[in-house]
Amino acid sequence: MKLLYLDCFAGISGDMLLGALLDLGVSEDALRSELAKLKLPGYTISTRRVVKQNIEATKFDCIEVTSIRSAHHRGYTEIAGMITDSGLSAKAKRRALNVFKRIGEAEAKIHGVPLDSIHFHEVGAVDSIVDIVGTCVAIEMLGADEIQASPVPLGSGFVETAHGRFPVPAPATLELLKGIPTQSANIAMELVTPTGAALMAEFCAKFAPIPAVRVEKIGYGAGSRDLDKTPNVLRAILGQVTGAENDVVAIIETNIDDMNPELFGDVMERVLAAGALDVFWTPVQMKKNRPGTLVTVLCEREATDRLVELLLRQTTSFGVRIHEAYRRKLTRAIVKVPTRYGEIECKIGRLNAIVVQRSPEFEACKRAAAQAGVAVREVYNEAARAAGDIQ
Repeated sequence: MKLLYLDCFAGISGDMLLGALLDLGVSEDALRSELAKLKLPGYTISTRRVVKQNIEATKFDCIEVTSIRSAHHRGYTEIAGMITDSGLSAKAKRRALNVFKRIGEAEAKIHGVPLDSIHFHEVGAVDSIVDIVGTCVAIEMLGADEIQASPVPLGSGFVETAHGRFPVPAPATLELLKGIPTQSANIAMELVTPTGAALMAEFCAKFAPIPAVRVEKIGYGAGSRDLDKTPNVLRAILGQVTGAENDVVAIIETNIDDMNPELFGDVMERVLAAGALDVFWTPVQMKKNRPGTLVTVLCEREATDRLVELLLRQTTSFGVRIHEAYRRKLTRAIVKVPTRYGEIECKIGRLNAIVVQRSPEFEACKRAAAQAGVAVREVYNEAARAAGDIQ
């Protein structure tokens, strides 16, 4: 699988992302030709090599060359119509429309107005339209199968917008970053723009440390600012995924020594039904020499709040601990293998495209054994032998 990984250590904006894609090898001439299909007048684009804290990068610039009506106040409906009526590919159109819709819905929610009433200010300007549409076009040209990104630093301080002075991140940016992991950064400026946030929300399938990849190309897209200690660039890595998959999970823990043991089974069922990846109990010795239970829940990041509230409601705990862990996993697939007892589902695990684990699904074996009136181990062993032929 060809992966595009965005290392957002200095934040992300539309021009940084587009610069990084061009630095990876997307043709500027081809991009210019596609953007012409948008029929957006009054601008020119250029690229140049710049150095940011000793890192050479591509700086993408969109320069407005004429005065355009409502240049900074285009509405969502006008921009959507412009994209729909263009000669862009169906995929580029769909992606660009999705990005603008995300921004429009964020603005509509913040201002309490319908989407069709939204008039973009900064994002409605020529350069922002070019950044968004150009990125959608460039990503299609690059041909990556999946895009992932690192958690994004938010920056600090205040930003001046058309609606006034707001703390970083700006309201629309924060709304667009819902569900995306962020990290603090002791840099007093805006590191993630609304355009950057919307593009990440649209394109990135996962936000985690870089997985195991065979690196093919590295591109750097430059921002417009100079930071004190960090190069103001976005690093884009293109490569083939190798080995195991990776992700980041939340771990929720709490120690309990005063709950009726009969309740633990019910708690486990409720937590699993609410979306936990795994739940397990560990006996521990607590203060005052009391035997207790360490409750551990693994879950996706976005399920953390929901599961924490469930534990606090359903157990006697007065508080929980939350931390995150980086996981590496085999590439998994469920296949059905033929046996005398019917087809049995087996979990297959691959490392570097080679099968290293074959495990019959116990519940499937149990059902087949009950129907055939034989021991579960007979079905399990036959399914395991059948799975041994899978490569």
